[in-house]
Amino acid sequence: MRWFYELVYGRMRAPWDVGPRPELVELVESGRWKPCRVIDLGSGTASNCIFLAQHGFQVTGVDFAQAAIDLGVRRAEAAGVSVRFVRDDLTNLQNVEGPFDLLVDYGTLDDLAPADRDRYQSNILRLTRPGTAFLLYAFEWRMRWWETVLLKVFSFLGHMALEPGEVGRRFGLDFEIERIGGAGGLRGWPRGYGVYLMHRKSG
Repeated sequence: MRWFYELVYGRMRAPWDVGPRPELVELVESGRWKPCRVIDLGSGTASNCIFLAQHGFQVTGVDFAQAAIDLGVRRAEAAGVSVRFVRDDLTNLQNVEGPFDLLVDYGTLDDLAPADRDRYQSNILRLTRPGTAFLLYAFEWRMRWWETVLLKVFSFLGHMALEPGEVGRRFGLDFEIERIGGAGGLRGWPRGYGVYLMHRKSG
């Protein structure tokens, strides 16, 4: 799968290259979030990183594709902001240390196989402290049989979507979870998505 992202970020304009995401923009521009230490888990096109840096946040962007890191560096320099970009694997973090005040994930967790989601979960917990906020956007629907077959044949597509209820099962022990957006049963693709704002529990 890595080669797919190296190709997209290095040679193409990603179809998801649409600027900072609206839920994140709303949380910042409404004043609900104040500048703090933030990490973008799967920084990709760097749009969220740059937006946060422009609003005074101390930003680290992490991605496993070197092409994404290179793209982020160029875009941050062009925007005149400071962002630390680190190449690392969210299922086996080696180069990033917490804690952070805020974690952001737009479309990384849902792209991972179940075993890698388990490893991601363990790794990102090390980046948090009590009170850390975590904004998670993920495709979310129950996979139909033919979608499962398709993803096995075309493995570079990733794993596409979380199961409904998976966020609660994965993170409910460690985080207070608020679903702040999403929809299900959509026509076409994606068939559904969820946006979650979580806060790390004390103790």
